[in-house]
Formats: sequence, structure tokens, C-alpha cells
Amino acid sequence: MPAKNRFAELLPEITAWRRDIHTHPEVMYATHRTAALAAEKLRAFGCDEVVEGIGQTGVVGIIKGTCDTKGRVIGLRADMDALPMQEQTGLEYASEVPNAMHACGHDGHTAMLLGAAQYLAETRNFDGQVALIFQPAEEGGNGALAMVEDGMMDRWGIDEVYALHNAPSLPTGYFATRKGPMLAAVDFFTIEIEGKGGHAAEPQNTIDPTLMGSQLHQSLQTLVSRTIDPVDRAVVSVTAFHTGSDVYNVIPHTATLKGTVRSFNPATRDMLEQRMQAMCEAVAATHGGQITLSYDRITPATINSDAEAGFAVDVATAVAGGCVEASLSLGGEDFSYMLAVRPGAFVMVGNGDSAPLHHPEYDFNDEAIPNGCSFFAELVEQRLSRS
Repeated sequence: MPAKNRFAELLPEITAWRRDIHTHPEVMYATHRTAALAAEKLRAFGCDEVVEGIGQTGVVGIIKGTCDTKGRVIGLRADMDALPMQEQTGLEYASEVPNAMHACGHDGHTAMLLGAAQYLAETRNFDGQVALIFQPAEEGGNGALAMVEDGMMDRWGIDEVYALHNAPSLPTGYFATRKGPMLAAVDFFTIEIEGKGGHAAEPQNTIDPTLMGSQLHQSLQTLVSRTIDPVDRAVVSVTAFHTGSDVYNVIPHTATLKGTVRSFNPATRDMLEQRMQAMCEAVAATHGGQITLSYDRITPATINSDAEAGFAVDVATAVAGGCVEASLSLGGEDFSYMLAVRPGAFVMVGNGDSAPLHHPEYDFNDEAIPNGCSFFAELVEQRLSRS
């Protein structure tokens, strides 16, 4: 079935919402304007309940169907936050906020869920309730976890939960998802190295932290290639290497390495952290310095439940005529925290031939809006069918 005619009618209005949000991006939990806009729209649509301040600045709207014989509640999630980067699109609706940009399409996600909310509030052609979840701080702030810890799932009795995220290079409005693991667990690490600084002409009197850091950098690259089963997927990337001096003739006293680890298998995740710690201890012992590893587990792997992912494929196929199997990605997503406590699925919607995510020239493709809205609406009407 094609995208619902109602969303074709609403497209100019939903596009205007999206571009307004794009012009006024907000980072992390500071999504005050965006959250207020979402809450205002939900109330105007006639939602039965609208609650702000869930998980700091999150919003939840409730729409009741024409009947509720089974007590079922479906959660639909959209993220609201932008990235701390400067936009370079030159668009007439480009960001007006310095060093803040919707470079990941959360403006589009929010607008699509608002469009679906308007339709569902108008029609209410389902048996049960819908929880519309507008989440802050997906970009590194674990806003999904904050909303879960604020009791969202139990407060509204949410049984299962779904999210859409745009995908550049996937044809506009088409869909992709998969059963089981889809996105990786995300960990960050900081390695603090302390040696003994001194004159560069007298290295024998120093303990060189730059050398220790260089050896660690190279050794860390063997973690995946020589300790992980080749059929398992993982990555270790050192993304920063700083020393305590930028002078030509000084061996610094300290150095710092930072980076990220991505994995799918919990046992692999544990092993990588343990081996990193062992490598740090070995290099420190070899050179006589001190090395401290700080290892932070940011988000778990995003794992779709089989039944709900299969259902999402059926809905996407009904809306767009097809749904391809998504490739495993070592990117991360804090929606994983919602999937850790409720069954559901994370689904990609095509953004077409656009700049990649997190790029200063990226923009959400408004042509994807009708199919994205239709996916949310069709999912509710099928999952909470009145028959």
C-alpha cells in the first residue's frame, strides 16, 4: 500500500516543522525549545496525555485508540538533539546557532513522529494506546537511558518500542532493518601515561611517555586482528594522542591516548577491556612508567527482537514495497537501552543520495517524510488491530 494520502496532504506542514527545528538546533539535554514545540503540537493534536521533563527534557504523549480491550501500549521513539558542529550547507533554513547543527537527521525523526501523532490522534483506528517518545541527548548523553531510568516504560505500561533513523545512500523512503544485533556496543577509553621528562639530548635520563604511547598504539591494533575470532566483529580505534609538551627539545613527562572500542558479543567486549588493561600494565612495567586506563561503557549493542523486527519488515514492505536486510554496523545508538528492557526494533529509512551523517553538509531529505510517517502509523494500526 502506498504512503497514506493524509501524509501527502500534511507534507508541507511537517516539512515546515522539520526546517524550523533544523534552524534552531539544541545539543544534548538542552532541547528545551524542541521539547516545548513537540509538547505544544501534541496538545494541539488532542493527545490524551502529554508529559514533559521525562529523562530531564524528554516528552511523552499518549494517544488512546477507539477501544482498549487488550491493554496493549506501543512506544514510538524519535530523538531531538543536534550535534556540536558548525553547519556548512548554505541552506535558507540553516542553523542559526553557532556550533550546533542537525547533522544526523534528528529534526526529521522528530517531525515524522509528530506527523504520525497528528494522524493517529485524528483517526484512533486501533485497539490500545500509543506512547510517543521524544528523546533528548542521543548524541553521547544516553538520553534513552535517562528516560528508562525515569520510569517511562512502567509508568505507561509500554509493551514494545520502535524507532526510525534515516540512512544516507539507502533510496529515499525505503527501509532496512534486521533481526538480532544491528548496531555495536560503544565504549570509550582514556589512557594516561606518566613517565619522566627531561632534555631531548639526554633520553637515557628520562622515561619517555611518547615511546610508551606509541608502543601501546601499535599493540592495541593487534587486539582485533590477533585475539578476536575473525567471524566476530569488533574495532579498536585510537583517535587522539597528546603529550605534555610541544617543544622540540623536551621529552614530556606525560602523554594521553583516547579512543573507542566497538563490539557485538558481550564476551568479546569483556575480553577487549581486560586485554587493554594487561597491555597497559605490560608497557608500563617494561619502561618503568605508570599507565592508567579509564574504560567507559557508553551504550550496549542495539539488538532487535526477532518477532518485532519481522513485524517491522512486514510494515515497511506494506508502506514502501520492500525492506532490505540492514548490514551490521559498528556505529552505536542509545535506543539500545530501550530495547534492553522491551522488545522492539530499530529501523532505517532511506535518505537518498545525501551527505553522510555527522557531515557539515548533511541535510535530512524531506521526501522521506511521508513514508516515515506512514511506517509509524501503519505499525500502530496493524499491531493494535481492532479485529
